[in-house]
Amino acid sequence: MKKTVVLLSLAVLMAVSPGAAAQKKTDGVRPPTMGWSSWNAFMLEISDAVIMDHADLMVSTGLKDAGYTIVNIDDGFFGYRDAEGNMIPHVTRFPNGIKHVVDHIHGLGLRAGIYTDAGEMTCGRNYNKEINPAPVGIYGHEEQDAERYFNEWGFDFIKIDYCGGHRMQADEEQMYTNIRNVINRVAKHPVELNICRWDYPGTWVSGVAESWRISGDIRPKWAFIRNIVAKNMYLSAYAGGGHYNDMDMLALGYNKKPSPFNDNLPLGLTYEEEEAHFGLWCIFSSPLLLGCDVRYIPEETMKIITNPELIAVNQDPLGLQAYVVQHEGEGYIFAKDILTRFGKVRAVALYNPSEEDITFTLRPEEIDLAGPIKVRDLCARKDLGTGSSLQMTLHGHSAKILRVEGRRRLEQTALEAEWGYCPAFTAIESEGGKYVPTPAASMGAAVYNLGGSAKNCLQWNDVYSAGGKYHLTLTTLPEKDAEIVLTVNGAAQTLRIPAAGGKPQKTTVAVKLRKGQNRIEVGNPDAALPPVDRVTLERL
Repeated sequence: MKKTVVLLSLAVLMAVSPGAAAQKKTDGVRPPTMGWSSWNAFMLEISDAVIMDHADLMVSTGLKDAGYTIVNIDDGFFGYRDAEGNMIPHVTRFPNGIKHVVDHIHGLGLRAGIYTDAGEMTCGRNYNKEINPAPVGIYGHEEQDAERYFNEWGFDFIKIDYCGGHRMQADEEQMYTNIRNVINRVAKHPVELNICRWDYPGTWVSGVAESWRISGDIRPKWAFIRNIVAKNMYLSAYAGGGHYNDMDMLALGYNKKPSPFNDNLPLGLTYEEEEAHFGLWCIFSSPLLLGCDVRYIPEETMKIITNPELIAVNQDPLGLQAYVVQHEGEGYIFAKDILTRFGKVRAVALYNPSEEDITFTLRPEEIDLAGPIKVRDLCARKDLGTGSSLQMTLHGHSAKILRVEGRRRLEQTALEAEWGYCPAFTAIESEGGKYVPTPAASMGAAVYNLGGSAKNCLQWNDVYSAGGKYHLTLTTLPEKDAEIVLTVNGAAQTLRIPAAGGKPQKTTVAVKLRKGQNRIEVGNPDAALPPVDRVTLERL
């Protein structure tokens, strides 16, 4: 389908090396996991043959060379526990046990993943009519299962669901932390852990897992893609340092085989929807786990999921998640640093989740760059040119991922509340700050429910500045009078905010920033804050 692209004040075509954009990770943090998992394609109908065949396909199709290195056995491998409580594999699905399957995966130069539940029962037992009555979840068998899964069988990765834990009404932080501690103590090699709690569980999770689900299960339908992006677009502050928000398995590759889901869905996404789906998962630094039957992946889908320039954005050594830099109408623009923190090269996504065409205009200052800007389309793997701004029209249900290089990096002059980090935040409980779509806010979102404890504050922890004295303007949406404690690099002052009937209220004070990174925080340990919209900075 046609897309209109205009670079205003077009100068010359870019001289950007595709190899530079797709360079291999050589340092930095652990990148997001890439691989394949059995659940979406096969659910409980797995076997040793299915798993080993898919491991072979990861190599023969070129997926391994593209970076997909995990083969994960999801729910359904369980048989029963013996008299000592040891896990015995399903005798029909895995008649020769599990170890030879793991050895086969390792023999191909791939890593092996396994599944369990934090409680007694798995999701297959609870919701997919698995008749096995045995308590096959890890609860009560943490040390036994860690010994068997990682030392005896040799798995490198584990996905831990929460159907059984939810049924037990257990404390997820306590459960998952205990499992992590047991694995660290028992396993004789490093084990990567993915938490499947179906919502952002809380800031404790980055100390327990390398990745965590932030949504319910995905399906090969645009509504699911759109909803997952909506849940993750304000969670950028909670990813980083080798830990990632997991947007669930990739729902690509269902176009030539009927969907395995029992919900009468159409046969997959359109090509443009697949391109948008994969590109957004890349720029949000989500794990990239294929969920389809690899035997039926169409050629055009294979080109999307092996695109080295998109994969490079996902596997970038900085390990950052993109955040919203523009929201007009139903369109969004996201951006993140790649290659160098606060450098002059950034990854940018234009995203149209709607049903109608949207024309985007990107000005370099919106992504903290000085123009002119050089732009490369990473989806099409071609240079677009150099200009003072970018204008592009996208059809509905589409996205474009771009590499944008400016003349130099500008210091930050605006900090949206939805970019901030709240130590008390969780998407599950009612306590803690909440990221809420708000028409009156500058970019359509604000942070509510702050204050009342020291942890329930909002922090911008990496504010880039040239240093010096500034006017700092805090915009809030107060219904009644309030007090906010503003702290800049440890120096605190109290701001008195008058009521404004929920409309934007600006409060300006003088602050001093240091050259480089700064930390700005708003909070009040003793009282509630009004909704916070943004902070702007103006040099004095």
